[in-house]
Amino acid sequence: MTRLIIMGPPGSGKGTQAEYIARHFGIPAISTGDIFRAHVGGNTALGVEASKFMDSGEFVPDHVTNAMIRQRLGNTDVGAGFLLDGYPRTTSQIDALDGILSGNQQQLDAVVALTVGDDELVDRMLRRAQEQGRSDDTAPVIRRRLELYRDETQAVVARYSERGIVLAVDGAGQRENITAKAISAIESALGKGL
Repeated sequence: MTRLIIMGPPGSGKGTQAEYIARHFGIPAISTGDIFRAHVGGNTALGVEASKFMDSGEFVPDHVTNAMIRQRLGNTDVGAGFLLDGYPRTTSQIDALDGILSGNQQQLDAVVALTVGDDELVDRMLRRAQEQGRSDDTAPVIRRRLELYRDETQAVVARYSERGIVLAVDGAGQRENITAKAISAIESALGKGL
């Protein structure tokens, strides 16, 4: 069983890495964005509640997100493990995830934290904005988003660091090399029985 979380700032390639890492370990990559879209698209009770917040540009409240994650982690495809992308984002979500996992007699194996310098992230995101014709993604806007990401996730990374399960992986360079480094770090951590 391999139970992982991947974290990384906007522009770090987290979603792409999540897919490749999950495929390597034969586990589903579970993105909160995908879960939100599935619930909203399926017009579920949780989706209706989430869309009220999403439509006004607000964060979906923890109790809704936690309920969606609890439901998703109850599916049969997570028997061999999972890789969570975009969750937990707050310390109260960590507590909720701990409760879900302990209820299933499970625990988290590792948290992959992609690290990329701000200048590299800004360059990547400006290139992507140009390719996608998004003129609202300017350098100051991108730097503000990075600041907000750090403010939001600092406490989450700190909590998992205290448990000794954070694996910092350099997210700069070629996609294949980053994937290889992440997989190697995870396999090494699993081998030590973190």
